[in-house]
Amino acid sequence: MNPEEFRNSPSGKVIRTPQEYWAFVPNPLPPSFEYDPETVRLLSDADRGLGNLAGMGQLLPNPHLLIAPYIRREAVMSSRIEGTQTSLSDLLYFEAAEEEPPRSPDVREVQNYVRAMEYGIQRLEELPLSLRLVREIHARLMQRVRGEGAKPGEFRQNQNWIGPPGCSLTEATFVPPPVPEMTTALNDWEKFLHEAKDIPPLVQCALMHYQFEAIHPFLDGNGRVGRLLITFFLCERGHLPQPLLYLSAFFERYRDDYYARLLEVSQSGDWRGWIQFFLRGLATQASDAAANSQRILALQQQYRDKLLKHKATPTALGITEELFLNPYVSATRLAKRLGVSFPTVQAAIDRLVQVGILREVTGRLRNRIYCAEEFLRTIGGEPQRS
Repeated sequence: MNPEEFRNSPSGKVIRTPQEYWAFVPNPLPPSFEYDPETVRLLSDADRGLGNLAGMGQLLPNPHLLIAPYIRREAVMSSRIEGTQTSLSDLLYFEAAEEEPPRSPDVREVQNYVRAMEYGIQRLEELPLSLRLVREIHARLMQRVRGEGAKPGEFRQNQNWIGPPGCSLTEATFVPPPVPEMTTALNDWEKFLHEAKDIPPLVQCALMHYQFEAIHPFLDGNGRVGRLLITFFLCERGHLPQPLLYLSAFFERYRDDYYARLLEVSQSGDWRGWIQFFLRGLATQASDAAANSQRILALQQQYRDKLLKHKATPTALGITEELFLNPYVSATRLAKRLGVSFPTVQAAIDRLVQVGILREVTGRLRNRIYCAEEFLRTIGGEPQRS
């Protein structure tokens, strides 16, 4: 890390360690920051977008039908920022085909993200956003995957760094604080979560995310944990009654800008650039989530109307509800979930194939998997092909 690039930053200081490398130690939050008209406008846009989305979430008869696909899309996008190659279709197919090996080697990492998200949302009912929750989330994120050697659930006891693949500590683009300074910074970060009363919550969320990434407290998984914390923060503070908004799609679309904005805060104290980028992402994703939710609800009604027109059985209607949790289904799995016999489920699946809601995608005679391809495309996936 070149210390000259960080020397005059108001966001923190560079220190030379006893091991003779340079590291960046962020200052405690909040920074000194003035709200210019553009930032105020973006804050208003983000607040309004989140309010509209929250209102929609409260009106949904079964919000989990939207939450489940959104969480999985977030898991794919957040993991893709870190270099995984799993698609949304890969993940959903793997969850439906329980006994088959994954089609993508990264799919278990993405599935861990889903589990960490679901665990964290539930855990917030009894534990506030805190260092303890951060460790618990990390433990689930890194369980039984290639990063498991990075001590799941434990803050690092060794120095890490960020840079091109294969670079050394001295060649790194960014070196986060050494362990003693990291520990102090984490404690300050936790205090900021609970004591920043005069800062707009969405700006506080932006500051919280930057600081966590600058501290980089784990040997692996920092980016994914940091992005999970955004959703947890918005839910805990009441901006979202349901976890229907995720920023990873925006960050992945503008990946270079995402990393550059974070780095520019460390190097030059460009808080305005980062906060505006973050607020723009919130407003964009809130609008996208609201529009996509409307499309999903319209498709759900379309499926119901089609089945009623064809005098479908209650089992077929029940299967249709399951499709909005995962568009990939099997007769065996559905029989267990719905508590009906295999022949009854298979007959209902055959009917859904006849009316064009499902298509068989394996080409097999046994253990077949079916897909509601129209819904899969609505949530941003592409069907698997046999």
